[in-house]
Amino acid sequence: MPLTAFVVSGVQKLVLYETRARYFLVGSNNAQTKHRVLKIDRTEPRDLVVIDDKHVYSQQELRELLGRLDLGNRTKIGQKGSSGLSRAVSAFGIVGFVRFLEGYYIILITKRRKVADIGGHSIYKIEDTNMIYIPNDSVRVTHPDEASCLLANFQMTYNLTLLRIPCEPAEVEGLHSSCSKQDSFDIFEDEGLPTQVGTGVMVHGLKNEPYAKYVWNSRLLERIKDTVHPDWLMYIIHGFCGQSKLLIYGRPVYVTLIARRSSRFAGTRFLKRGSNCEGDVANEVETEQIIHDASVMSFTAGSYSSYVQVRGSVPLYWSQDISTMMPKPPIRLDQADPYAHVAALHFDQMLQRFGSPIIILNLVKKREKRKHEKILSEELYRAIINLNQFLSPEHCIDYIAWDMARYTKSKLCNVLDRLGMIAENVVKRTGFYINRSDFHCHTLRPDERWGDLGGLVVAHGRLQTGVLRTNCVDCLDRTNTAQFMVGKCALAYQLYALGMIDKPKLQFDTDCVRLFEELYEDHGDTLSLQYGGSQLVHRVKTYRKIAPWTQHSKDIMQTLSRYYSNAFSDADRQDAINLFLQVYQPSESKPHLWELPTDFYLHQSNTMALPQERRSYTYWWSDGVLSYLPLPYDEVPCEKNKKKVLVKRVNRYEESTDMYTEFFKPYELTSFDDTFCIAMTNSAREFMPKSVGLDPSPFTVRKPEETGKSVLGNKSNKEEAVLQRKTAASAPPPPSEEQISSSSEDDSEEDREDDATASQRSTPIKIGESGDNVRTQEHQQQPARETYGLNLSALPRDEDFFIYHRSVCLESDSFINFSVINCCLCICGYYRVPVSSFDGDSIYEMLPPRVDLESRNLFENHIHAGQGLIRPLCREDLLLYREYLKNRYM
Repeated sequence: MPLTAFVVSGVQKLVLYETRARYFLVGSNNAQTKHRVLKIDRTEPRDLVVIDDKHVYSQQELRELLGRLDLGNRTKIGQKGSSGLSRAVSAFGIVGFVRFLEGYYIILITKRRKVADIGGHSIYKIEDTNMIYIPNDSVRVTHPDEASCLLANFQMTYNLTLLRIPCEPAEVEGLHSSCSKQDSFDIFEDEGLPTQVGTGVMVHGLKNEPYAKYVWNSRLLERIKDTVHPDWLMYIIHGFCGQSKLLIYGRPVYVTLIARRSSRFAGTRFLKRGSNCEGDVANEVETEQIIHDASVMSFTAGSYSSYVQVRGSVPLYWSQDISTMMPKPPIRLDQADPYAHVAALHFDQMLQRFGSPIIILNLVKKREKRKHEKILSEELYRAIINLNQFLSPEHCIDYIAWDMARYTKSKLCNVLDRLGMIAENVVKRTGFYINRSDFHCHTLRPDERWGDLGGLVVAHGRLQTGVLRTNCVDCLDRTNTAQFMVGKCALAYQLYALGMIDKPKLQFDTDCVRLFEELYEDHGDTLSLQYGGSQLVHRVKTYRKIAPWTQHSKDIMQTLSRYYSNAFSDADRQDAINLFLQVYQPSESKPHLWELPTDFYLHQSNTMALPQERRSYTYWWSDGVLSYLPLPYDEVPCEKNKKKVLVKRVNRYEESTDMYTEFFKPYELTSFDDTFCIAMTNSAREFMPKSVGLDPSPFTVRKPEETGKSVLGNKSNKEEAVLQRKTAASAPPPPSEEQISSSSEDDSEEDREDDATASQRSTPIKIGESGDNVRTQEHQQQPARETYGLNLSALPRDEDFFIYHRSVCLESDSFINFSVINCCLCICGYYRVPVSSFDGDSIYEMLPPRVDLESRNLFENHIHAGQGLIRPLCREDLLLYREYLKNRYM
């Protein structure tokens, strides 16, 4: 049976050429060996006509094609002064096609930045885009309101954090394109047939349809999805992506955090609350943390682990009226739902995607003098009780209600300890994904917590079943801290499963947890800016009661900034989101987007048409979901899911399946220091101690003065900026005048703590001193113990002086050209003799020493172990390992 292989997309780079009648979009792979051509008609004022050529061109064929197009589109045959084909722009992908009130635009990605690397597959952040109007000036029909729609869509495209996963699935045969007669010169009708798959060893290339809920440009690609080759389609997400490197005694382990925002019922803080009629909730984000051993890049031989959790608004019909200009608008239930219909739709989606158990962690307040957040807690509890009575006990929805804000105000209670207990219970029930079976050390040295771990154990590892859903009112500050604690607990189990630590537990104030905490703070800041208009306020340090008092004054300004953003600028941002997602499509027969009093009817489909079928209140789940639990219905091999997977046989020696060539790029000159794994800014190396004598393990608890992150005085301003810079995708955009930093959640006005978070970005720097002067002064003030690891209390011995003097003489004599060198040469009273182990050794040639058979076998076994080919342990090895464990731990 053929093996499976990852197939890289054939369109990685784009070049747009233009003539008066057409645009020609040329897509190439990274090696510039295969090219595809897309033709876009410019003579249609309002329609989109895109023709995909089915032929795959070589470099020479493409050069001839462009030459003929240039020659055929000149005004006069043989004229050399004016070109008939001009190069318009270079790009990396197509976001989509959009039309407002005039003709269509094409949105191209013109600038990108690599933010993460997982198994050789790169994830990019879109830095800049370009919207190009397709019809030419001779057929363009102008509209006075076109500029307003264009400005809103450009603002959305520029500000969103859009991520690209360039690893595309296998090619699909049978694409059809129709050609129409045009006035200008065209040669596509005469081109050849598609290239055939070469003979050789065949492998299976797989293509999965993306989960449409988290794709943000699906509407923009609708017009070309069925007519062009799949390599042209690039699906993007909106959210966050950050990656950090954890060094365990030199062994690199990548910690990747990816947050995918839902494109349904998307919007800003006060304008999108609760749920719509289809069960889609506001501010729904799926967060996945991926841990993998970066010393082995291959997906098949490497070790990977993943854990997923979700946040989202309370799934009820509720909102807050901001027309009263109150900093804390009252919560109101817009519609009575006694049978929990909208909650049933939402949890039905979760059962299909995640399986069971579904665990809800509700952090909303339960005790208040005047009912505010308590309204949501009571209504959500009644909805879950109603839904659980129709489910079997083993698949019931678990509900955990905990008033985190009230618990924080108590000086005798530790918030993070309580969250740690909840996180331990949650991770044990859901489990996590890993592509490796248990190691032998887990059997010889078992841990009681590992034995109670849930999930599903399969032949190749473990699967996560179920998910934790966390919510508060805004799903920002409290939710991010709770998700960090759950992620910290899951990280301990993941590292234990990968054989990195001996117990599935991590402590605070270690390099590993500090790095993970900074990654989650970037994650929370980015999501808070996208939904609430400002960064986080209540961070992990706030709930640990270690934040400095200087943060309190900044929080006041951030609260005012968030209030201003929610009151005055959120409406424009909401219009931009509706326009980008094509929730609202401009038309001359419709009112303008900015003239609509509300967008409620755009996100509620049942308000415009009566539903054809009414769902049952008792059997509220979809057909077939319960029969596969605890596995999610979307991942079981049923007939419905098989239609979403496309398999094609490809040659394993083709460039499209050569992952190592795609990653290392041997066809171009690259610098090792410029590679992403070396230039990664967020690394555990920044937190490691700079002095000698301390344990370099990232799992050792350190005092604040022992960490390397806080010592910033010995770096220049440039190095300091690089050190403080966040992970590539995690760095939020610089605050503008309307968005100056963050404010707290709804409970911040009355329950604010005096201490808040102080990030490393706010460390004061003396600008007047140069970097060299600072280094010189600090080097003079450092004690010998910190520099060398020992105290120089007395002078060295005479023997040590003699050894040092001899090394100085050897260094000085190395520049002397001796004509005759004897075997033993007397210099300064001592002899220099050859110490090389090689038989013949010079600057021109060298004979390596002989290696015995035992050493060769040991080295070959080491190489095979790195490739996953581990030989079975013999009886002597087991006895030796047990003796080691007995001496080491017992």
